[in-house]
Amino acid sequence: MKVPEVDYAAVFQALPGAVALVTPQLIYADANTEFLRLRGVTREQVVGSFVPEDYPERDPVEPVLLRVLASLRRAAGTGERSIVAVQRYVTEHPDQPGVWQERYLNMTNIPVFGSDGRVTLLLHRVEDVTELIHAREVALTLQESMLPAFRPVGRHQAAVRYRPAAEALHVAGDWYDLVDRPGDRIAVAVGDVVGHGLPAAGVMGQLRSALTAASLVAEGPARALEALGLYARTVDGAENTTVATAFIDWETRTITYSSAGHPPPGLLQRDGTVEFLDQATDPPLAARPEHAPRIQAVEAFREGAVLVLYTDGLIERRGEDIDTGLARLADSLARHQADDPEALADAVLNDLLPPGDATDDTALVIVRL
Repeated sequence: MKVPEVDYAAVFQALPGAVALVTPQLIYADANTEFLRLRGVTREQVVGSFVPEDYPERDPVEPVLLRVLASLRRAAGTGERSIVAVQRYVTEHPDQPGVWQERYLNMTNIPVFGSDGRVTLLLHRVEDVTELIHAREVALTLQESMLPAFRPVGRHQAAVRYRPAAEALHVAGDWYDLVDRPGDRIAVAVGDVVGHGLPAAGVMGQLRSALTAASLVAEGPARALEALGLYARTVDGAENTTVATAFIDWETRTITYSSAGHPPPGLLQRDGTVEFLDQATDPPLAARPEHAPRIQAVEAFREGAVLVLYTDGLIERRGEDIDTGLARLADSLARHQADDPEALADAVLNDLLPPGDATDDTALVIVRL
């Protein structure tokens, strides 16, 4: 069977994504129809021009331009693809001359090699993710509106943090809560719904509210999670949610805790040692075929210790064992055992989640005992 000849120029123009070809000297060699449409320019305006000249004067994008140029040069110099994280870009509306619009773009620069093994061209792919960014903003707003505003818990110091993932299209269902209980007692919880976007945020709001109510009346955290587990079976998308909750009693100086498949709380002692409370872990919510009682454990604490609850975004990394993440958290807590939970929370996040490096949402609660 004769293989038909492929008209690669026609394929290039028919690609559904916006793609341009750039020389290692950063000169446009070609651009497909979608690239020209997205940028609102003609082929004659692009081909043969220097890449920086492609940015309109009225577009305040100098930082974006610098990132794009750095990425192109990196791909040309290393021979490896380079990605420019989602960037805000102001461009003229393609159908309304003189009207400027805000867009969000993903850019990927891929080296193309010649027969001599050298980079001869760069495939500059641009993806318009504006609608997805707007959807993410709605999801984040909903998610944050359902997280409780922090308030003092009795006379005890505490700090809470919520950090969305750096990936602009990623919204998860992480949550935290602190609940006053009768006497000198509080309940602390963190949870993580499977999935992303508005559905996960909606499920998160329902489960957080249900656990808050259960924590006010349950005898202990295991019973609170049992009630939550029963409720989770009636909520679409709530199955396999992980939750850790701890009831702190300052009168008896004890922490009673229970976990539904969640990473273990950390207990930082005054001498800098860190113990992970992992003696009461059951499967995630609604993961069992039938509902079953849950277990709980009790840990004594000394005055001045610190209890830390968090979601997996703080410790888990792709291709890495969870014990490595736990060790990293323990080291950070030991090095920054500040009296002020606010300072400790900031230090831990700075150590474990450098700006722009978080690939999953993270919730963190720190309580001075």
